[in-house]
Amino acid sequence: MSVNTPGVGVRVASWLLGHWIMICAPRKNWFPAASWKPVTGRSFLFFGTSYKTSDFIVDGLLLWWEERKQEFCGLKQLVINVDNGPECSGRRIQFLFRLTEFADMTGLCVRIIYYPPYHSKYNGIERYWAGLEKSWNGYLLDTVETVLKRAGNFFWKGLRAVTRLLDAPYEKGIKVCGDKKIDLEQRLQRSPVLHWWDITISPKTVNF
Repeated sequence: MSVNTPGVGVRVASWLLGHWIMICAPRKNWFPAASWKPVTGRSFLFFGTSYKTSDFIVDGLLLWWEERKQEFCGLKQLVINVDNGPECSGRRIQFLFRLTEFADMTGLCVRIIYYPPYHSKYNGIERYWAGLEKSWNGYLLDTVETVLKRAGNFFWKGLRAVTRLLDAPYEKGIKVCGDKKIDLEQRLQRSPVLHWWDITISPKTVNF
């Protein structure tokens, strides 16, 4: 996650999602995702024990925001750099629907910028994942506690990872249909040049 000040009164945070890693352990499949600050290396890892779905990703984003929002007082826009995976692509309606809910809930303008297909090597978080995998090499990841402990003992650029568990059941195949889908598309500000690769979602304004 990178924070900068592109203009007066506007603060932007960038939240990166890397490729998924599936760690096969007895009786469990663990799915980690992370928010990551490239400049400092500060990271927030969240793990799921169910399916890697759009809802899992956005719930992790919401968990990160609830724990960190005090640090971003005055933040107006959140920029999310994402690999174009099936759970979070610019065509994945459930993912975009959940992000509109996130924007409305937080009051943030959310901008999603995708890496081109097969270009994950340009995503700096890939080096983070490689370091994490190396750090727990040789350990038996057979319990929730072990996974969280090993991940929580990982340091990147001298900073310890923060780890959280999303131990909720996530269903595959959830879809947004009918009028909801039409209304959602009207909320999405798609780039005229990069239609599927650059999407902005503004929060709803409440008139009193």
